Amino acid sequence: MKICRVIGKVIATAKHPALEGRALLVLRPEPERGDPAEAMQIAVDAVGAGLGSVVLVTESGAAGRLVTGAEHPPVRSVIVGIVD
Repeated sequence: MKICRVIGKVIATAKHPALEGRALLVLRPEPERGDPAEAMQIAVDAVGAGLGSVVLVTESGAAGRLVTGAEHPPVRSVIVGIVD
């Protein structure tokens, strides 16, 4: 798991059926809490995070299955918590 900040959202005209109704957010790793050279990433929001939120992200396939309900989800990164 890693800690990131939400810096934007993805607008898509078409999504995989397993992602319908789910927000896709753009994340930047928090430099003081991780590797500053890490690239930005896109993650599925499972907790209702907003722009500027500091979030906890997992890259577990099990989290992707739980959020999408698909056996082989088309996602790798999932936001599983908001850091207070």
